[in-house]
Amino acid sequence: MDALLALKDIRRAFPRPGGSELLVLDDVNLTVKQGEIVGLLGRSGSGKSTLLRIIAGLSAPTSGSAVYLGQEIDGPAKGIAMVFQSFALFPWLTVLENVQLGLEALKLSPEEIRKRALEAIDLIGLDGYESAYPRELSGGMRQRVGFARALVVHPNILLMDEPFSALDVLTAENLRTDLIELWSEGDLPIKGIILVTHNIEEAVLMCDRVCLFSTNPGKIVSEIPIPLRQPRDRNDPAFSALVERIYVEMTARRAERLTQKSERATMGTILHRVSANSIAGLIENVAAAPYNGKADLPELASELTMEVDELFPIAEAMQMLRLADIEGGDIKLTETGKRFAAEETDERKRIFARLLIRYVPLAAHMRRVLDERESHTASWNRFLDELEDHMTEDAADETLTTVIGWARYAELFSYDDDAAMFSLENPA
Repeated sequence: MDALLALKDIRRAFPRPGGSELLVLDDVNLTVKQGEIVGLLGRSGSGKSTLLRIIAGLSAPTSGSAVYLGQEIDGPAKGIAMVFQSFALFPWLTVLENVQLGLEALKLSPEEIRKRALEAIDLIGLDGYESAYPRELSGGMRQRVGFARALVVHPNILLMDEPFSALDVLTAENLRTDLIELWSEGDLPIKGIILVTHNIEEAVLMCDRVCLFSTNPGKIVSEIPIPLRQPRDRNDPAFSALVERIYVEMTARRAERLTQKSERATMGTILHRVSANSIAGLIENVAAAPYNGKADLPELASELTMEVDELFPIAEAMQMLRLADIEGGDIKLTETGKRFAAEETDERKRIFARLLIRYVPLAAHMRRVLDERESHTASWNRFLDELEDHMTEDAADETLTTVIGWARYAELFSYDDDAAMFSLENPA
């Protein structure tokens, strides 16, 4: 069967000040065939949404090709529709009017536009709400409008960019179940679906195969088939085994990458926004019964009701600071991590300060600059400008904000947000 979509050697880079470039996607190859749901699974910032924009024709790759139904994509592609994380509805339009918007570019008659819009609204379970405005709807109902607006054009491929992540757990589960039921029964006017997610259980629940993405740059590092029949049962041992396998693959690759990076960490290491309190809290959970220092990540995530994009950054920060090791889907406290868990607050702060200086180059650099200056002060921009030589402005901002939080906890240095100034309370 011919492919609906074929991506070959996709590369996407963005220019940086000074002539260098930020590589977001590298060597991405993917084929989507008729009748399958393909999941793109990875943490935020791995380029998944950028790839969807390339597939939709909203952005062009720096190199490589994106071919849809035998034709290279060179602009917004007819027959490819997208559902976004944010509902993206026009608040001044009714449900019916929001859905009809997707048809106006097709130059259909008013009668046909209304007929198809009403059919889509009925299909997605919003019959009776045609005249309602978005403000009158719950989050789940607004996202159903988003689905109806995408489906009304009868696309061949539906792109879904974390469409359930802005919803509460029960609403998201209900919408997933309804969508899979419609898909399984052949009621949806589409031939293939690409789902971007960072929720492992969601990927196993919905997809026929899952592509795991690395970060910096984003690339497909593994492809895992999901050979379970629909509807799928989360309590099925085969379901749990697939969730575990994905956790193991993701953590193994990240642990290896992180260990290599931490051994030669530089100012270019991007730090994701994780609070010191989150690190301390996870250490306490892993140290306590029933884990007693070693926990299975899927089990821990379920117990803490955390998604992969919430749990992994904390676990990675713990490994970077040598408070824990990650291996085979497990997180295990190091001797330093166990000592941290056993100590009172003041000693925890001293341990954290020593680890920051030793294993986080930016923190050590900032403390050194503040120590050496006669005023023992420095501006936010002093360090932000330096970081932007190595990463994007957003990444630099996130990295600097993260170090501020860690340094405050460790009492390594202070930061005045109003003055945008760093200082030492007790200079060496």
